[in-house]
Amino acid sequence: MDDLDDCDQVTQVIGYHPRYRDHFLRTQNFIMKGDGPLPYAYRYYLAIIAAARHQCPYLVKRYEKEFLNQGGNREWLNGVDYIPAKLRAIYDINKILAHRPWLLRKEHIERLTKGKNSWSLSEVVHAMVLISHFHSLSSFVFSCGLTQKLDGLSSPKLKGAPVSLDPATRQTTTSPIHPQIQLQQQQQQQHQQQQQLQLQQQQQQQQQKNVLGEISLNNGSGSSSIGVGINGGATDNKGNAASNGFGQHYLATAQQQPQQHGISVEALMERMKVLSQNQDECSEAELSNRFKSVELQTAELAAVTPEATVALPPIISHYVDDPNFTYEDFARRGAENINTFRIQDYSWEDHGYSLVDGLYNDVGTFLDAKFRAAYNLTYFTMGGIKNVDTSKFRRAIWNYIQCIFGIRHDDYDYGEVNQLLVRPLKMFIKTVCCFPERITTKDYDSVLVELQDSEKVHVNLMIMEARNQAELLYALREIMRYMT
Repeated sequence: MDDLDDCDQVTQVIGYHPRYRDHFLRTQNFIMKGDGPLPYAYRYYLAIIAAARHQCPYLVKRYEKEFLNQGGNREWLNGVDYIPAKLRAIYDINKILAHRPWLLRKEHIERLTKGKNSWSLSEVVHAMVLISHFHSLSSFVFSCGLTQKLDGLSSPKLKGAPVSLDPATRQTTTSPIHPQIQLQQQQQQQHQQQQQLQLQQQQQQQQQKNVLGEISLNNGSGSSSIGVGINGGATDNKGNAASNGFGQHYLATAQQQPQQHGISVEALMERMKVLSQNQDECSEAELSNRFKSVELQTAELAAVTPEATVALPPIISHYVDDPNFTYEDFARRGAENINTFRIQDYSWEDHGYSLVDGLYNDVGTFLDAKFRAAYNLTYFTMGGIKNVDTSKFRRAIWNYIQCIFGIRHDDYDYGEVNQLLVRPLKMFIKTVCCFPERITTKDYDSVLVELQDSEKVHVNLMIMEARNQAELLYALREIMRYMT
């Protein structure tokens, strides 16, 4: 896949954050095109079945094309019954990592590495890295509301120039556009013209195109426009923001807790400031109790409910076995007798990095740089306000995501999660991690309404990477147990 392929709108959105984007592309290129134990056809097929678990047609179609470009057997695209037994053997691991990674056991690894069609440990690691990457990338595609436009295309291949923000060039693009998207473009163009004077100074500072402003396209006339600056620019009109419901279920929750739905950037900044100034010394027991409290609250928090039951799309269904196997809250694992994954016992820095690098040369270095770029990325801004230390907010998001997957950071006070992440944001995060296919453009527009697009994309990048790391931690821990 060409990094600069004009159809890769997802990479263009990630381009809001060039420092992170570079690490993302290096990692993706390495695992897909670089030296590694898996044949190229296997790599692209694993990308397909990983994206299919989360019903992401854009990625499925895109990598079907790349699979064929790499000389893959076209018959494999007919589904699970047409692939080699060796590739079929990893389906269970793909399913478990996508939805309930804590169920993975060393016996799964053992079954792969024994028998007639066995995998080497290096191949297993390569596959785990690929699968977790595309599960997480599927979450990102949905979390930004991109799939509604991208899936409306007749082909994942857009012909012509990338979409431009310039109204003069919008009408000349040769990209095929869905009629509903075209109507939404016209509505947003009118709204942007009204804001032109307000945005003029920010646009002078803008160094790259606002791709997401074109892709996300607010649903419904009269909805608030998302700010177009990159760490600068207009913020949303809070009076209109509530009209972009997070689905009926989201709106009901928001109405029950209006003060949480409408929390301002200033209020969030004040909470971060107070938490920074008042560092309570908590006992180990108290820290554990606070984690359990957040974990149980997460289990009680419903994900976004789809308006209607949707069957697997035909272009995906033949890649998915056991479609009813989906996320179940870790806190409700009950009789399965599964312990919380404690970072002090197995962490990426102390254990995962060295293991993955030892079995698949250099991939640990790429992954580590990517994780660090996402976790540490900051411009010290929030909603257009400068000189803001966002570290507390960023850490709360990262650790909450991993809490959803049963991972506890022992030195972290999970009481901060409830202070900094309001219920609608938690609902959005949980849905993106566990049921990304339920996220719509409206959901993207309705959460974090005072933040600018670049900042919302930043949050979604952290969701993607924290989830990716969580899957890898479970996978690598079981590989280590198998090896010992």
